[in-house]
Amino acid sequence: MSRVLVRSIGAHVAGFGAFQPLRTNPLRPLSTLSSNPNIKVFTDHPAPGVNLLTYLDTTPPSQAVAVGTTTALPPTPQSLKENPRFLSILNEVLVENAHNDPDLQSQARAFAGPGGTSFSLGVFQNQRRRAKKLTGDGGAGGASAQGGAGGAGRGGYVHLSDTRNPPDFGRIAWPEDILGSVEVDAAGDIVGKLVPSGTYRILTNQGILGLSPFLTEKLVARLKEEERKAGSK
Repeated sequence: MSRVLVRSIGAHVAGFGAFQPLRTNPLRPLSTLSSNPNIKVFTDHPAPGVNLLTYLDTTPPSQAVAVGTTTALPPTPQSLKENPRFLSILNEVLVENAHNDPDLQSQARAFAGPGGTSFSLGVFQNQRRRAKKLTGDGGAGGASAQGGAGGAGRGGYVHLSDTRNPPDFGRIAWPEDILGSVEVDAAGDIVGKLVPSGTYRILTNQGILGLSPFLTEKLVARLKEEERKAGSK
């Protein structure tokens, strides 16, 4: 069963057709997801029995920049229909901003320090292989095929992983939880930009997308920009 729970914040909202404003005015999200309160739930939208998940609170909500739709609440991997454009936007935001994320920078410095081959927070892990080789199978207990040497003043690669399912100490996140990787030099500085993993899944049985506050802010800003562009056409 998914760990994603729904937290109610309002009254029931009636349904309406795709891309059509609700007759009840104003339309408001019924709830947010407790595992990620930044994601709003618009019930019965764009059709009865279908619920829209989005980072934006615009009413009526835009399907173009939504996370996706779900026929079940809480959403499950089986019920969620992902919006391919959202995943594309997410990857673009991470490529442009992840290397400036204070959390990732902190983990990179720890990685390059003495004994820095893994992180107790379990959010970022080192990687010996290059970021383009992130397609290996996961191992038991949260380990994956990308683990290896690096750190401790030698440089290497650090994973940016979803916060929904931190791996145990000394382990690497499952491939579906890895957003991408960055190269770290011997001084603990991030070199270049993040390379998306290609294995990440927005929703798993462990929960839905979870980012640091810094990256969440960047993602929301980009989604608002894309929404404005779509509205001006």
